[in-house]
Amino acid sequence: MRQFLKFMLASMVGTFLIGMVLIMLFIGSLAALGSSFAMEGKPTTIKEGSILQLQLDQEIIDRGNKDQFLLDFGPFRNVNQIGLNTLLATLEHAKTDEKISAIFLDLSNIQAGFATMKEIREKLVAFKKESGKPLVAFSESYSQGSYYLATAADAIYLQPKGDLEYHGLRSESMFLKGMFEKLDIDIQFIRGSNNKFKSFGETFTEDHMSPANREQVHMILAGLWEEHITAVSANRNMDKARLNTIADSLLVRNATNALDLGMVDGLKYRDEVYEILRERTGADAGEKLKLTSLGTYGRSFSPKLGKRSGGERLAVIYAEGDISSGESMDGVIGSTSLSAAIRKAREDSSVKAIVLRVNSPGGSGLASEVIWREVALANKVKPVVVSMGDVAASGGYYISAPATKIFAENSTITGSIGVFGMIPNMQGFFKNKLGITFDGVKTHEYADMLTVSRPLTGTEKRVIQGYIDDFYQGFKERVAEGRNMTVAQVDSIGQGRVWTGADAQRIGLVDELGGLEAAIAEAAKLAALEDYALLELPEQKDLFEQILADLNGQARMWVATEWFGEDAALLKQYKQIQRAKSQVGVQARMPFDLMID
Repeated sequence: MRQFLKFMLASMVGTFLIGMVLIMLFIGSLAALGSSFAMEGKPTTIKEGSILQLQLDQEIIDRGNKDQFLLDFGPFRNVNQIGLNTLLATLEHAKTDEKISAIFLDLSNIQAGFATMKEIREKLVAFKKESGKPLVAFSESYSQGSYYLATAADAIYLQPKGDLEYHGLRSESMFLKGMFEKLDIDIQFIRGSNNKFKSFGETFTEDHMSPANREQVHMILAGLWEEHITAVSANRNMDKARLNTIADSLLVRNATNALDLGMVDGLKYRDEVYEILRERTGADAGEKLKLTSLGTYGRSFSPKLGKRSGGERLAVIYAEGDISSGESMDGVIGSTSLSAAIRKAREDSSVKAIVLRVNSPGGSGLASEVIWREVALANKVKPVVVSMGDVAASGGYYISAPATKIFAENSTITGSIGVFGMIPNMQGFFKNKLGITFDGVKTHEYADMLTVSRPLTGTEKRVIQGYIDDFYQGFKERVAEGRNMTVAQVDSIGQGRVWTGADAQRIGLVDELGGLEAAIAEAAKLAALEDYALLELPEQKDLFEQILADLNGQARMWVATEWFGEDAALLKQYKQIQRAKSQVGVQARMPFDLMID
């Protein structure tokens, strides 16, 4: 009894403490909200000679919250996401802002895909070239991604005892066949006929990569690496072959190696880099540097892409995440929500063109079809230009196909024209591991066709194969119609195969290479727009609504970061498994979740 009372008391105390923490967080949220309202109309003042300090150590997504720079409190200040749209607009503003004297790239690990990093890097290069202002990079330890960004700078500095990773790219997949065999679970994976590259199910049914999957992953990595060394070679004036030798022989093993090989310009401590910045910007000796963070600078003006005046508008619609039916939520493109946003832009007479920003590996085939319909309808009445982000594959390509033009970066991952279905048979697990059996009554032969308590019959497999093949045929027809190809041509480059943006342009799946700003410029050109305002959709929640909606998610992310540190990325793998478990119906999604380092 004493033990029971002790545990009950401990539970009560724990519940009380958690409640107090949540109350404090809520009060902090209200305080942040109040301060944000107080700041309305009172932008932060930036001093003359300020240096924009870019610390891109938060996750970079296509579209940040409209109030992302207003909310910065408590332990959650480091788990906010950075919107690529806002970052690009901020760099554009800094280019002509007389109060900004330089940019200090204060780098660590970059949480962004290859295409996103390329857009940022190109914007940094434009800042350096067009403004003539200093751009200095520093890090205590460069990852290959952060080093790629650093090569946009005038000078690259590394902490004397720091590291620079330079060993090439790798992609590693996890295979669960052995685990499922031990659990007596049979994953019934059915893909479209001749969809040999549609290898998503291999994670669950095999213990190694298929030759087709290995081939396409190798080609993707080769394309991404070529993009990387091309940029590094141009900045560091080093031959590509030499860079490949450095990576292949692991010649960079410490900071001194990096300096001797010409990968960096100097080994400096942070205070020494500050002195260099002081000299480069003409600040007085001993004067404290006026370092301005991205958040602080963002509060000093209203960052917007494109031109802001005029009665005509250009809509930028963001589609980021897995594709699913219903309403959108964090990391999920809901067909209902996105279709409504596209329809709103189509029916708005002041909107003369649409840019659809797609960053999605796909998902539900039916939801993709619903979104496709709205894109096709919009394209009949006004130009629709797709801007592909890090990935626009399978369902992500499906919804892009009817656009007037498609833009992608060299390093965008796209294609994956193919479909599959997956149904677990857990009869053995329930019976042999848990001692559970099933029995029941049905009115018709196929009433229990999709149950997980028994295997599919031969007839049922053929029926499902027919569903999948019909959808694949429809997918090919959609692409053929949108890209002015024959169905046979689409099939020859389809079969679930994934391509880089550069390869996709070569085979006709993409029109132009470029980022979001290039797509916006093209849409304006097609609509003959010279003076226009941007309308970003779907509409975002107000700050108070966003606080209430995000509080739980922010708390989970903070706890994960505090407890797991850098290993918090493992939670993403767990989420992928959970996502696979929830997939129903025909799936049009990328054949794998590409994790590259």
